[in-house]
Amino acid sequence: MAIESETKGIRIAIDRGGTFCDLNPGEYDDAPIEGIRQILEQATGQTIPRGTPLDITPVESIRMGTTVATNALLERKGERVALLITKGFKDLLVIGNQARPSIFDLSVSKLDRLYEKVIEVDERVTIEGFAEDPEPQPIDIKSDPALVEGLTGEAIRVLQPPDLTQVRQDLQSLWDEGYRTLAIAFMHSFAFPDHEAAVAAIAREVGFRASVSSELQPMIRIVPRAQSATADAYLSPVIAQYIEGFRSGFKGRLEDHNAKKLLLCQSDGGLTSFTRFTGLRAILSGPAAGVIGCARTCYDEEDGTPVLGFDMGGTSTDVSRYSGSFEHVFETTVSQVALQSPQLDVHTVAAGGGSMLFWRNGLFVAGPESAGAYPGPACYGKGGPLTITDANFFLGRILPDYFARPLDFDVVKRKFLELTEVVNAEKKGTETLTSEDVAMGFLLVANASMTRPIRALSEGRGYETAAHNLVCFGGAGGQHATAIARDLGIKRVLIHRFSSILSAYGMALADVVVELQEPESGVYNKHSAPRIEKRADALRQRSTKQLIEEGFAEDQISHEVFLNMRYRGSDTSLMISESDAATFSEGFIARHKREFGFTQPREILVDDVRLRSVGKAVDVKIKSPFKQLKEINRSSQQDLKPALVRKVYFEKEGWTDSRIFHLQDVPKGSVILGPAMIIDATQTIVVDPASEATVLDEHVVIDLLDAETKKISADEVDPIQLSVFGHRFMSVAEQTGETLRKTSISTNIKERLDYSCAVFSADGQLVANAPHIPAHLGSMSYAIAYQAKRYAKGELKPGDVILSNHPIAGGTHLPDLTVTTPVFDENDPTKILFFVANRGHHADIGGIAAGSMPPNSTGLWQEGAAIESFKMVKEGVFDEEGVTHLLYEVPAQYPGCSGTRTLNDNISDLKAGIAANNKGIHLIQGLVREYSWPVVELYMRAVQKNAEDTVRGLLKDFSRRFQGQPLEAVDYMDDGTPLVLKITIDPTDGSAKFDFTGTGPEALNNLNSPPAVMYSGIMYCLRSMISTDIPLNQGCLAPIDVVCPPNTILSPSMKAATVGSNVETAQRIIDVILKAFRVMGASQGTCNNLTFGYGGKDPVTGAVTKGFGYYETIAGGAGAGANWEGQSGVHTGSTNTRMTDPETFEKRYPVLLREFSIRKGSGGAGRNRGGDGCIRDIELRRPLQVSILSERRVVAPYGMAGGEDGKRGVNLWIRKDPIDGSVRTISVGAKASMAMNTGDRFIVQTPGGGGYGVPLDKKQAVEVLDEFVVKRAIM
Repeated sequence: MAIESETKGIRIAIDRGGTFCDLNPGEYDDAPIEGIRQILEQATGQTIPRGTPLDITPVESIRMGTTVATNALLERKGERVALLITKGFKDLLVIGNQARPSIFDLSVSKLDRLYEKVIEVDERVTIEGFAEDPEPQPIDIKSDPALVEGLTGEAIRVLQPPDLTQVRQDLQSLWDEGYRTLAIAFMHSFAFPDHEAAVAAIAREVGFRASVSSELQPMIRIVPRAQSATADAYLSPVIAQYIEGFRSGFKGRLEDHNAKKLLLCQSDGGLTSFTRFTGLRAILSGPAAGVIGCARTCYDEEDGTPVLGFDMGGTSTDVSRYSGSFEHVFETTVSQVALQSPQLDVHTVAAGGGSMLFWRNGLFVAGPESAGAYPGPACYGKGGPLTITDANFFLGRILPDYFARPLDFDVVKRKFLELTEVVNAEKKGTETLTSEDVAMGFLLVANASMTRPIRALSEGRGYETAAHNLVCFGGAGGQHATAIARDLGIKRVLIHRFSSILSAYGMALADVVVELQEPESGVYNKHSAPRIEKRADALRQRSTKQLIEEGFAEDQISHEVFLNMRYRGSDTSLMISESDAATFSEGFIARHKREFGFTQPREILVDDVRLRSVGKAVDVKIKSPFKQLKEINRSSQQDLKPALVRKVYFEKEGWTDSRIFHLQDVPKGSVILGPAMIIDATQTIVVDPASEATVLDEHVVIDLLDAETKKISADEVDPIQLSVFGHRFMSVAEQTGETLRKTSISTNIKERLDYSCAVFSADGQLVANAPHIPAHLGSMSYAIAYQAKRYAKGELKPGDVILSNHPIAGGTHLPDLTVTTPVFDENDPTKILFFVANRGHHADIGGIAAGSMPPNSTGLWQEGAAIESFKMVKEGVFDEEGVTHLLYEVPAQYPGCSGTRTLNDNISDLKAGIAANNKGIHLIQGLVREYSWPVVELYMRAVQKNAEDTVRGLLKDFSRRFQGQPLEAVDYMDDGTPLVLKITIDPTDGSAKFDFTGTGPEALNNLNSPPAVMYSGIMYCLRSMISTDIPLNQGCLAPIDVVCPPNTILSPSMKAATVGSNVETAQRIIDVILKAFRVMGASQGTCNNLTFGYGGKDPVTGAVTKGFGYYETIAGGAGAGANWEGQSGVHTGSTNTRMTDPETFEKRYPVLLREFSIRKGSGGAGRNRGGDGCIRDIELRRPLQVSILSERRVVAPYGMAGGEDGKRGVNLWIRKDPIDGSVRTISVGAKASMAMNTGDRFIVQTPGGGGYGVPLDKKQAVEVLDEFVVKRAIM
């Protein structure tokens, strides 16, 4: 689009991207160049032949956003890249955070990594102190020549400088192999970049283009920083190549005075010169411009109503929020790549006009698959599938007369009729659906999926969604505007006249921005504030110089300083602006209270100093729709004559005569009562029958008039509403989980994400869960059911919250504390409608070992606090004294035991759990008010019945596959205890008996597993064997009858030790179930639980010392299947917790991570090879108690269908004699607890996954996969 500016030059803004850029891309090389050519023809009145280099003398600026980088990342079509990384971490970006992308995907499908080759550089530094030190001592840098001061002010120990001669040789070899682009990322370079800088200087001498992590974004956490550097190296040459081609379309190739005219939009919403535009900053270029357009055109400072942006395109929908200032995030994940770079906070959902429509397992499903630009929707007549666009077209919401290409209505009608026949044949109930019902059903389901991220963006942050205005834009936004607003309870929709090209318009309104950031480390107080201000001044000088070089005068430049702040002990930081409050600390406290619901009596730390400088040369005057609404005299809609009248289908009214208006012909101030459609050359706006639209100079404002309770039958399940309620229930669980993550304090919950949240019926049956930890999701219902039965009616009151963890009460292992809150009928405080609950792993709850994961426990009392049921909140009052008694005092009464070593963190995390449940209560009660309790209850049962029916279908399929024969399997724990399973399936109704008779007796160790863990494993396996997406709930277990004799390892006595149940036995239960179904080779079959720490009560003297506890689980190899090779270095089965980033790990704890890599060759051979395990090598920097609790050190992970077993795991203690310095390597076995000294190392080599199928030849049986090639087959 072109805009005439105040200087009378032409300002051109281009949004290059989306599903396609033009209907006839074959007619010219570059669509933006062609668009500029046509604009220049119109402006000059001269004919400019295609292919002629353009003279842009009349043009003031060309501003462009592009998806070139995004598409290259999604399609993995970037430049060849070599990665240089610290020795010991060559596989760090393969492992990442070790969590698998989808917990129910047995193949653990991952996208290809971005680099082709990796070079380990023998260099190393670490941070001298550690943040968890309860009694830190000052460090004298001058006393040790190996210590230097880092950029953060911290003491840095240089352990190994790089051998630059060797580096040069390695770089020359890479050059000779044809590499021209490098990514460089070294440990702790955010604080000490010298080693990266030295290597980068040599690389650039050789001729490489180098993306250096400390130059791009100097923030702690090497995994996202290294991935960002790799992404920048991968994408920047693609961007450069595109810009080079684009420049060739102009006279002089923009190398003269016209060079400053070309500006590109970055992910943070700021413009920059094309010479500074890089791959890392380009990934959200287009969506960021849309946020700018939304904010600048539809938010009014005087009115103050925040806006929610809804940008619906062809492939996906982007949602955003604006309330007076732009909200940036500094770490996001795009296409499985963690990116550390400032970006506008945009959430994307895979639903757009091109999203494909499916009927699956009795549910309506829209997306995430897309028809793309070719073949496109069915109506394009190129053989495409049914899509959201087709549903809109079929229901009269797209007028073919005004579409840019002929549309095929007949093929769309035929396809919807065929699909309707299938739906009616398979659905439950008596009512027959019409093809219009089906098409409308898909629109309703698509809307439900698109509102989920909007709710997360508003309600998930403590804002009422209904208190916003909705701004709809993008090619399809106007067609869904009123429906989306109605679903969200929003009363007003704003649509700009350029809504379908608002991203381009946003670029015309954007400013040139320079972002600078430096790391900092220290407490924020009156003593540190002057030093921080001095750093900010230095950044101001740098950014001002850059903006002046780009043509701005000093009076056109403004600056804003931010500090990245957090509480001591927390890893969750907030970027606080100097304009947020009188002081940075006041701003931090106020924002923390608003977002998380609490503050802490802790020191506030500063991690980064950030400066955002803006150069503003031209202002475009935007008319406020709110001021204009007050000023105009609205004219009666009866005076308006429509261009035509067409039948349009609406949910309640069916086919309805709707007036069609041309926007350009409607007088300003006119009010149009729905049903109606307002169209122009680029957009279609649907006004439903219960809304009215007011046409202004630059906006269409739609006010929703109808806010009554939704009328849905409570007598019969509608498959459309069943799909919608599936999204609504899931949204509750997701927002509850996000609240817990944000409000928690501990590393385990906030960083490792070792928690789960779910919604349960009044009798404790699982209704919906967020995709958190598999072992939690299936077992929590037994804890909730226990509490539901324990309390008689009236004994639980509004405001009560129950704490439990005992195995007898549906618990698993004791560190998993369950927080349960009843949801009452707002009209009857004695009637419980639901329970909301969360379960989180606490780093310490007392017992005989720091970390409360003792490998040698034989009784429950040794493992910490055991709580059957405790009202920790009574009618809204938190009983901190009672919690302290249970967690700290009671465990310490047992011999050799301590109370919790992290009481403050325990209490903070429990309060976070309470807050999360309160969020769930608020959302559920809102759902009941919206639909009524009978309707909500009907669909609560219906989503469970849907899951039940799907599982029955799965079991019938297995019965046919194995010709009705029982499915049997046996596996053995490392101590020889057998796990025996026989599955008998009834082929008529799809029910099954899981019989564990023959399983070994309760063990004199801690692998005894409460029955809830067994049920959890069954539910997880059944859900994972279903190839399509269904809700995970109690219905999955409805067809299952379980037989398990008492006093076995799977049904032990109430006093048995169980700490290994949820992490070790749970994995082996899953292994034996999948073995019976013959699905795949075994995955690693263990969590490799490692704990270390010190402090607590001395078992001999009874003295209590301050200390800490740390707990982690370590990834391994995944099993191979018939259609996939096993993935390496991932969590599998019952867990999916993240690994603490190596830099955070060393900053917080007195350890040195020597190596974290893939254990090459540990996966079992086969036609498809099992995934490899990991090697994790940790050196201690002070004496610590270290414990390992693991399995698969004796019994190897099995292969399947002739595939070979994966390698067993190994645990090694590299013990340095404190007297003579000699070193011994000691195998400690699967379970051990050791008092280790400074300089000792502990190495965990995790198991590989089993192979699948007979190896093709003997050579393959011993073949080690090339460490630079990952062969993947997608199931």
